Amino acid sequence: MSTSRDYYDVLGVKKNASTDEVKRAYRKLAKKYHPDRNPDDPDAEAKFKEVLEASSVLGHSEKRALFDKHGRAGVGNWNTSTNGQEVYEWGGGSTIKAEELEELFAAFGGGRGGSVFDGLFGRRRTPRSKPTPRRGADEEHKITLTFEQAVNGCTVTVSLRDKRTGRTEKLDVKIPPGISNGQRIRLIGKAQPGSNGGPPGDRLIIVSITPHRFFRRIDDDIFLDVPLSITEATLGTNVEVPSLTGIATVTIPAGTPSGAKLRLRGKGVADRGDLYVVVQIVPPKSLTDEQRDCLERIRELGDFNPRAAIEWRSSE
Repeated sequence: MSTSRDYYDVLGVKKNASTDEVKRAYRKLAKKYHPDRNPDDPDAEAKFKEVLEASSVLGHSEKRALFDKHGRAGVGNWNTSTNGQEVYEWGGGSTIKAEELEELFAAFGGGRGGSVFDGLFGRRRTPRSKPTPRRGADEEHKITLTFEQAVNGCTVTVSLRDKRTGRTEKLDVKIPPGISNGQRIRLIGKAQPGSNGGPPGDRLIIVSITPHRFFRRIDDDIFLDVPLSITEATLGTNVEVPSLTGIATVTIPAGTPSGAKLRLRGKGVADRGDLYVVVQIVPPKSLTDEQRDCLERIRELGDFNPRAAIEWRSSE
């Protein structure tokens, strides 16, 4: 995004916009372009910073007056470079040495001691003794967890590479029980170093969870499909099923229909949720003559009609 855009254009407000209108526009755009909300958009951070810069000027009456009169040159900042030289930071991040700026201004009829110079460039009467501390940038690191690791919690070792030095540091990261897919863990101060004495940025560990062969997770509850035969569902039975803590026994009441959910309390995620056994009645693919005769006999004795209570209606 261009660094020369007018601050009013950046926020989408008119030049006579009130302070409240400026604040509302800033809040709306800052929420839209916040990097945490746009992890896959490389331009989001630049847009967010531009909105922040525009708001810091238009939301400040004195800076806004200087901007309206002199443009971005009127709202730059004096700073100290890494080698100790005093520089003026222009809008857009470019800098110029103090003596070069004074010579340039003098060439057009101004001078350091003049009030025009002081008004245009916001010269302080006393130089700043210390540069402004700046926080280091955050960085993201993706890890993959098994279903059990995410549900029960664990400690994983991650290798973090320092982009500046190329060195790799290994850290033990504690994963809390019940972490969700896409959730982030913030490691304070484990990213890019700050400047001018500012704190380092944070490392954001983004979690990806591998699907399980049997279990499905919805919030803190676990779901498990359990196949039953016709006789098991009709007459009732006890079946052993897997759970996150081992084998559990569930009682199938007589006449249990397919799709019924039987709950085992406290056997979900981190003891907060439940385990739901979802009944799936599976008829046999083939029958012996004796089995077929038995089923035919049941039908002759008066097999019930499961559709009797349903009021079928014509589509006409």
